[in-house]
Amino acid sequence: MRAPSNGIELEYETFGDGDDPTLLLVHGLGAQLVSWHVDLCESFVDRGFHVVRFDNRDVGLSTKVEDWGVDAPVALATALGGGTIEAPYLLVDMAADAWGLLDHLGVERAHLFGASMGGMIVQQMAIDRPDRVASLTSHESSTGDPDVGWPSELALRFMTEPVATEREANVEQAMRNSLMLCGPTHFDEPWARQRAEMSFDRSFYPVGVARQLLAILASPSRSDALRALDLPALVVHGEIDPLIHFSGGERTAECLRAPLLRLADVGHDLPSYYWTTVVERITAMAASAA
Repeated sequence: MRAPSNGIELEYETFGDGDDPTLLLVHGLGAQLVSWHVDLCESFVDRGFHVVRFDNRDVGLSTKVEDWGVDAPVALATALGGGTIEAPYLLVDMAADAWGLLDHLGVERAHLFGASMGGMIVQQMAIDRPDRVASLTSHESSTGDPDVGWPSELALRFMTEPVATEREANVEQAMRNSLMLCGPTHFDEPWARQRAEMSFDRSFYPVGVARQLLAILASPSRSDALRALDLPALVVHGEIDPLIHFSGGERTAECLRAPLLRLADVGHDLPSYYWTTVVERITAMAASAA
């Protein structure tokens, strides 16, 4: 299904009863809605949520923001080299996209769960419309402060290597990246392969990932605005995250005055081993907020 939102269209799917409290799932850089495992979505439905997952702009089946007059790969190379950052949009625009989707669905208040860049987006959503946030969960994310949440050299090298364009090579590249990001202890190889295949088949569009990364790099710190919020919040972070260092989760929890759920032996991922723990923590927070 597609929804008009903030001048574009977003592809989305829902699970559960629309009369139940809505939980909006917002994923990270280049991740399509299929990166939220159906079983995880159904686990939230079983606990009384109406679940919405969607493709952010520039990935999956949502609008590709192509007409902005700058070559995204060149702009990204310039930004990563310390030059001026030219971005077609910012995280605040992606947050407005998500609120527009909820408007389309007739949802006035929602529980927000964001992973990685999605964590940054839900933080911005809460900053922009705190009255509409029933609870906020930020996973494997950071606040935009340059002194925390840095990537390891290995992660940066893997994430900036040329993207394989042939299906089999692309899937194998995604598998290597997934293992590096997750870490070996809880790596789910069958799911990583299935996710990579579904993502390639739905939409292979690497330039959109470059534009999303530019949005992250060009967006300002959210720390001061997060400190001004007063809402139920939870921060989740893997202790060995190589892409967004654990310090990013610590800073987010400090700003939100929120508990920090540490995932032992986990990198940049939410493995099924921890699903029950995370689902129960979010459910309990939502119940307390209600």
